[in-house]
Amino acid sequence: MSDSKKALVLHLAGVANPVLVALAESAAEDLPGKLEQWVRSGEVRAIPTEDGGSFVVNFGQVATAHVEDAAPHGHLYGKPSRRPAGLAAH
Repeated sequence: MSDSKKALVLHLAGVANPVLVALAESAAEDLPGKLEQWVRSGEVRAIPTEDGGSFVVNFGQVATAHVEDAAPHGHLYGKPSRRPAGLAAH
């Protein structure tokens, strides 16, 4: 796989802006072949994120989904924090 990070892009039914999820490397490799079936069947799946967590998606509410290169800036769910260690969020 290349060095570029991948994101899951979810277009939800009735929502103008897509939801972007930073993917774990393993998910980025596996997801493209599974998305069509999950959207067709409306499955609920936990997607491994880049920060080591997971993002649960109800594909029954998803109009379209695809994987693309993640933008270097911008908000992605599951992206590791850029905050230096030891600093608390307020």
